Amino acid sequence: MESKNKSKIFLLEDDATLNETIVDFLESKGYLVESVYDGIEAQDKLYETRYDLLLLDVNVPGLNGFTLLKDARDAGLQTPAIFITSLNSVDDLEEGFVSGCDDYIRKPFELKELFIRVETLLRREFFHESKNEISLGKGISYDISGNDLIVNGEHISLGNKESKLLKLFMQHIGEVLSHEFIYEHLWDYDEEPSDTALRTYIKNIRKIIGKDSIASIKKQGYKFVTQE
Repeated sequence: MESKNKSKIFLLEDDATLNETIVDFLESKGYLVESVYDGIEAQDKLYETRYDLLLLDVNVPGLNGFTLLKDARDAGLQTPAIFITSLNSVDDLEEGFVSGCDDYIRKPFELKELFIRVETLLRREFFHESKNEISLGKGISYDISGNDLIVNGEHISLGNKESKLLKLFMQHIGEVLSHEFIYEHLWDYDEEPSDTALRTYIKNIRKIIGKDSIASIKKQGYKFVTQE
Protein backbone atom coordinates (compact mmCIF):
# COMPACT_ATOMS: atom_id res chain seq x y z
CA MET A 1 0.00 0.00 0.00
CA GLU A 2 1.50 3.31 -1.08
CA SER A 3 1.22 6.56 0.82
CA LYS A 4 -1.40 8.88 -0.68
CA ASN A 5 0.36 12.01 0.52
CA LYS A 6 3.72 13.31 -0.56
CA SER A 7 4.98 13.63 2.99
CA LYS A 8 8.59 14.77 3.23
CA ILE A 9 10.87 12.53 5.29
CA PHE A 10 14.36 13.35 6.52
CA LEU A 11 16.85 10.50 6.99
CA LEU A 12 20.12 10.57 8.94
CA GLU A 13 22.03 7.31 8.36
CA ASP A 14 25.80 7.01 7.91
CA ASP A 15 25.76 3.50 6.44
CA ALA A 16 25.68 4.26 2.71
CA THR A 17 24.05 0.98 1.71
CA LEU A 18 21.30 1.20 4.32
CA ASN A 19 20.79 4.88 3.59
CA GLU A 20 20.23 4.16 -0.10
CA THR A 21 18.01 1.16 0.66
CA ILE A 22 15.72 3.15 2.95
CA VAL A 23 15.52 6.08 0.53
CA ASP A 24 14.63 3.83 -2.42
CA PHE A 25 12.05 1.94 -0.38
CA LEU A 26 10.27 4.99 1.02
CA GLU A 27 10.28 6.75 -2.34
CA SER A 28 8.66 3.65 -3.84
CA LYS A 29 5.89 4.12 -1.26
CA GLY A 30 5.22 7.65 -2.44
CA TYR A 31 7.26 9.68 0.06
CA LEU A 32 9.72 12.44 -0.67
CA VAL A 33 13.00 11.64 1.09
CA GLU A 34 16.09 13.72 1.78
CA SER A 35 19.05 11.99 3.40
CA VAL A 36 22.42 12.90 4.92
CA TYR A 37 25.27 10.92 6.46
CA ASP A 38 26.47 12.96 9.45
CA GLY A 39 24.97 14.83 12.39
CA ILE A 40 26.38 18.28 11.62
CA GLU A 41 24.89 18.32 8.13
CA ALA A 42 21.65 16.97 9.61
CA GLN A 43 21.50 19.83 12.11
CA ASP A 44 21.90 22.38 9.32
CA LYS A 45 19.12 20.77 7.29
CA LEU A 46 16.67 20.69 10.21
CA TYR A 47 16.95 24.45 10.61
CA GLU A 48 16.71 25.13 6.88
CA THR A 49 13.88 22.86 5.75
CA ARG A 50 10.49 21.74 7.04
CA TYR A 51 9.93 17.97 7.16
CA ASP A 52 6.95 15.82 8.12
CA LEU A 53 9.00 13.07 9.80
CA LEU A 54 12.58 12.47 10.95
CA LEU A 55 14.38 9.10 10.80
CA LEU A 56 17.57 9.38 12.84
CA ASP A 57 20.44 6.99 13.38
CA VAL A 58 22.26 7.58 16.67
CA ASN A 59 25.94 6.70 16.26
CA VAL A 60 26.85 8.93 13.34
CA PRO A 61 29.81 11.24 12.66
CA GLY A 62 29.80 14.83 13.87
CA LEU A 63 26.84 14.89 16.24
CA ASN A 64 24.99 11.86 17.56
CA GLY A 65 21.28 11.46 16.98
CA PHE A 66 20.26 11.79 20.63
CA THR A 67 21.97 15.16 20.99
CA LEU A 68 20.73 16.31 17.58
CA LEU A 69 17.09 15.67 18.46
CA LYS A 70 17.35 17.02 22.02
CA ASP A 71 18.81 20.28 20.72
CA ALA A 72 16.09 20.49 18.07
CA ARG A 73 13.34 19.90 20.64
CA ASP A 74 14.86 22.54 22.93
CA ALA A 75 14.73 24.94 19.98
CA GLY A 76 11.01 24.24 19.52
CA LEU A 77 11.03 21.72 16.66
CA GLN A 78 7.94 19.50 16.96
CA THR A 79 8.44 17.28 13.90
CA PRO A 80 7.83 13.62 14.84
CA ALA A 81 10.99 11.50 14.99
CA ILE A 82 11.92 7.82 14.92
CA PHE A 83 15.34 6.61 16.04
CA ILE A 84 16.75 3.77 13.93
CA THR A 85 19.74 2.31 15.73
CA SER A 86 21.65 -0.82 16.70
CA LEU A 87 21.69 0.37 20.33
CA ASN A 88 19.39 -2.03 22.12
CA SER A 89 19.69 -1.60 25.89
CA VAL A 90 16.83 -0.28 28.02
CA ASP A 91 19.02 2.69 28.98
CA ASP A 92 19.48 3.54 25.30
CA LEU A 93 15.74 3.25 24.75
CA GLU A 94 15.12 5.58 27.70
CA GLU A 95 17.66 8.11 26.45
CA GLY A 96 16.02 8.06 23.05
CA PHE A 97 12.60 8.97 24.42
CA VAL A 98 14.06 11.51 26.85
CA SER A 99 15.72 13.13 23.83
CA GLY A 100 12.27 13.63 22.34
CA CYS A 101 11.63 10.77 19.92
CA ASP A 102 8.14 9.46 19.17
CA ASP A 103 9.24 5.93 18.27
CA TYR A 104 12.33 3.73 18.31
CA ILE A 105 13.23 0.88 15.95
CA ARG A 106 16.19 -1.43 16.48
CA LYS A 107 18.49 -2.65 13.73
CA PRO A 108 18.27 -4.97 11.94
CA PHE A 109 14.66 -4.40 10.95
CA GLU A 110 12.34 -5.32 8.11
CA LEU A 111 11.52 -2.47 5.75
CA LYS A 112 7.84 -3.33 6.14
CA GLU A 113 8.13 -2.68 9.89
CA LEU A 114 9.70 0.71 9.21
CA PHE A 115 6.90 1.53 6.77
CA ILE A 116 4.21 0.58 9.32
CA ARG A 117 5.81 2.79 11.99
CA VAL A 118 6.18 5.69 9.56
CA GLU A 119 2.57 5.44 8.40
CA THR A 120 1.27 5.17 11.96
CA LEU A 121 3.18 8.21 13.14
CA LEU A 122 2.24 10.36 10.17
CA ARG A 123 -1.45 9.63 10.75
CA ARG A 124 -1.26 11.38 14.09
CA GLU A 125 -2.29 15.01 13.81
CA PHE A 126 -0.71 16.37 16.98
CA PHE A 127 2.60 15.43 18.57
CA HIS A 128 3.81 15.75 22.16
CA GLU A 129 0.28 16.69 23.29
CA SER A 130 -1.21 14.54 26.04
CA LYS A 131 -4.19 16.85 26.64
CA ASN A 132 -7.39 17.23 24.60
CA GLU A 133 -7.08 21.01 24.56
CA ILE A 134 -4.30 23.44 23.70
CA SER A 135 -4.44 26.65 25.73
CA LEU A 136 -4.08 29.81 23.64
CA GLY A 137 -4.32 32.21 26.59
CA LYS A 138 -6.95 34.84 27.46
CA GLY A 139 -9.62 32.22 28.16
CA ILE A 140 -9.29 30.67 24.71
CA SER A 141 -8.32 27.08 23.90
CA TYR A 142 -8.33 24.73 20.94
CA ASP A 143 -10.21 21.42 21.13
CA ILE A 144 -8.00 18.82 19.39
CA SER A 145 -10.72 16.18 19.01
CA GLY A 146 -13.44 18.49 17.72
CA ASN A 147 -11.22 21.01 15.91
CA ASP A 148 -13.18 23.79 17.62
CA LEU A 149 -12.23 26.95 19.40
CA ILE A 150 -13.37 27.24 23.01
CA VAL A 151 -13.86 30.84 24.14
CA ASN A 152 -14.71 31.27 27.82
CA GLY A 153 -16.17 27.78 27.89
CA GLU A 154 -18.22 28.13 24.71
CA HIS A 155 -17.44 25.94 21.68
CA ILE A 156 -17.27 27.92 18.45
CA SER A 157 -17.41 26.07 15.13
CA LEU A 158 -15.68 27.48 12.08
CA GLY A 159 -16.16 27.20 8.34
CA ASN A 160 -14.42 24.33 6.54
CA LYS A 161 -11.40 26.29 5.30
CA GLU A 162 -11.06 28.27 8.54
CA SER A 163 -11.20 25.00 10.47
CA LYS A 164 -8.48 23.41 8.33
CA LEU A 165 -6.35 26.54 8.59
CA LEU A 166 -6.70 26.71 12.37
CA LYS A 167 -5.68 23.05 12.70
CA LEU A 168 -2.63 23.75 10.54
CA PHE A 169 -1.65 26.65 12.78
CA MET A 170 -2.19 24.53 15.90
CA GLN A 171 0.17 21.89 14.53
CA HIS A 172 2.84 24.55 13.94
CA ILE A 173 2.47 27.08 16.76
CA GLY A 174 5.33 29.58 16.70
CA GLU A 175 6.50 28.55 13.23
CA VAL A 176 6.33 30.74 10.13
CA LEU A 177 4.13 29.05 7.54
CA SER A 178 4.79 30.15 3.99
CA HIS A 179 1.92 30.96 1.64
CA GLU A 180 2.88 27.96 -0.49
CA PHE A 181 2.82 25.61 2.53
CA ILE A 182 -0.65 26.85 3.50
CA TYR A 183 -1.93 26.60 -0.09
CA GLU A 184 -0.72 22.99 -0.28
CA HIS A 185 -2.57 21.98 2.89
CA LEU A 186 -5.68 24.14 2.64
CA TRP A 187 -6.76 23.64 -0.95
CA ASP A 188 -7.42 20.31 -2.67
CA TYR A 189 -5.64 19.43 -5.88
CA ASP A 190 -8.67 20.42 -8.01
CA GLU A 191 -9.06 23.82 -6.31
CA GLU A 192 -7.30 27.06 -7.17
CA PRO A 193 -5.53 28.65 -4.18
CA SER A 194 -6.36 32.29 -3.55
CA ASP A 195 -4.37 34.78 -1.50
CA THR A 196 -7.47 36.95 -1.17
CA ALA A 197 -9.44 34.02 0.23
CA LEU A 198 -6.58 33.14 2.60
CA ARG A 199 -6.56 36.68 3.99
CA THR A 200 -10.33 36.40 4.54
CA TYR A 201 -9.99 33.11 6.44
CA ILE A 202 -7.27 34.60 8.63
CA LYS A 203 -9.39 37.70 9.25
CA ASN A 204 -12.31 35.50 10.34
CA ILE A 205 -10.13 33.61 12.83
CA ARG A 206 -8.62 36.83 14.16
CA LYS A 207 -12.11 38.18 14.87
CA ILE A 208 -12.60 35.38 17.38
CA ILE A 209 -9.20 35.09 19.04
CA GLY A 210 -7.64 38.52 18.50
CA LYS A 211 -5.76 40.16 15.66
CA ASP A 212 -2.38 39.63 17.34
CA SER A 213 -2.78 35.84 17.42
CA ILE A 214 -1.77 35.44 13.77
CA ALA A 215 1.22 37.54 12.80
CA SER A 216 1.87 38.49 9.18
CA ILE A 217 5.57 38.04 8.42
CA LYS A 218 6.48 40.22 5.45
CA LYS A 219 7.45 38.23 2.34
CA GLN A 220 7.45 35.00 4.36
CA GLY A 221 3.95 34.04 5.48
CA TYR A 222 2.05 33.80 8.76
CA LYS A 223 2.86 32.73 12.30
CA PHE A 224 0.45 31.72 15.06
CA VAL A 225 1.42 32.93 18.53
CA THR A 226 -0.31 32.17 21.81
CA GLN A 227 -1.48 35.12 23.92
CA GLU A 228 -0.44 35.10 27.59
